[in-house]
Amino acid sequence: MPRATRDAIEFEYDVFGAETGKPLLLIMGLGAQMVLWDEGFCEKLAAEGHRVIRFDNRDIGLSTWLDDLGIPDMAELVAAGARGEPMQVPYSLDDMADDAVAVIDALGIDAAHICGASMGGMIAQALAIRHPARVRSLTSIMSTTGNPDLPPASPEAMAVLTEPMPDDRAAVVERSIKSDAIIGSPGYPGEPDVLRERAGMLFDRSFHPVGSARQMAAIMAHGDRRPALQELDVPALVIHGQADALVPVEGGIDTHEAIAGSELMLIDGMGHNLPPQLWDSIVARISALTARVDGKN
Repeated sequence: MPRATRDAIEFEYDVFGAETGKPLLLIMGLGAQMVLWDEGFCEKLAAEGHRVIRFDNRDIGLSTWLDDLGIPDMAELVAAGARGEPMQVPYSLDDMADDAVAVIDALGIDAAHICGASMGGMIAQALAIRHPARVRSLTSIMSTTGNPDLPPASPEAMAVLTEPMPDDRAAVVERSIKSDAIIGSPGYPGEPDVLRERAGMLFDRSFHPVGSARQMAAIMAHGDRRPALQELDVPALVIHGQADALVPVEGGIDTHEAIAGSELMLIDGMGHNLPPQLWDSIVARISALTARVDGKN
């Protein structure tokens, strides 16, 4: 697959759809490889006239791992935040937003529609704040603003993020089944055999859980984006599941309220994933946004 480069960091990416399509950059979440933007989902977006680009964030998948930056001390980061002090982290969400710009630069794209899920939604928001001229539209899925007053993840969902990751393939696969039962979509439960196959594929493609710790530190340190989001002038869509245990729906509502003129799509039974049963409706809403901005191709 092709690779983009920024400051000696390489980013694995691939593309779906015609070169003449509306450019749509997909940004995945915490510790999530680009292939969690399922090929079927990407192909549906491409069929709606998009040139769909997905990529591995830094420190995950087949992009550059940054193990030389060390492992963040999460307890110290929390303590620094409680003291009102800046958090010293290996890199920031702003750095990751600049990474995303490097990917569209590699494709010669001046401005793209940007769609991010979970942490990817936070990166997409940061990209729109930092590089507004590069953003045709913004779609933020199951994400939030960094508002410290919003409800936190449920204790069970937080445990999914914080419990140690095993390094045995079979154990990792079974952990993914447990995680899906906690943070997945209760209205659209995944089939265990399908979930196991996907988890095994992800493990075989790349297994680098320590990168997630540095990404989590970047999330913790980024702060409240609401003031900057309120200054945005970009067509925007916010999508969130009503049953999200990891990033409660209030995060999506807060994002919608912060971005003037944004649309809000709340989905009953959807948790912190993208069930195939919802792809058509999500693709339709994203496509309606991009068509309104660019016109139909």
